[in-house]
Amino acid sequence: MKIHQLSLFLENKAGQMAVPCALLAREGINILTLTLADTQQFGILRLIVKDWQRAKATLEAAGHVVNVTEVVAIEVDDRPGGMKEILDVIDKHGINIEYVYAFTFKRGNKAILIFRFENADHAVHCLQADGVNVVGSVELFNHVENQ
Repeated sequence: MKIHQLSLFLENKAGQMAVPCALLAREGINILTLTLADTQQFGILRLIVKDWQRAKATLEAAGHVVNVTEVVAIEVDDRPGGMKEILDVIDKHGINIEYVYAFTFKRGNKAILIFRFENADHAVHCLQADGVNVVGSVELFNHVENQ
């Protein structure tokens, strides 16, 4: 139920985000979603791709330091209050959210959000116990390919 996310540091200057994107494009690796957080000196590019091992190897071969982390994809009702309901479940269990970002597609009236939790296994267990749909990588990647 966890998904592998790649993270890499980039200098905070023009053109830096294009470099890893071009490397992955050249190898035919599709970026399914990404987020970029910045500071004055660097940015952290976080990516989700289907073939994360090959993407990691490609980026590392080009000199990038790549960190792999486990994140959780959660289905959220795409309506006012949908996010609040998920946060209520997370708060009820005392789960710490490190960061969150949106996936680039919807499933009917559901949005998919990517969460990085302090303890992903505990979060998945608690969310599922409360009836929250945690989307596995196979289900997620199959849905993206069929759109």
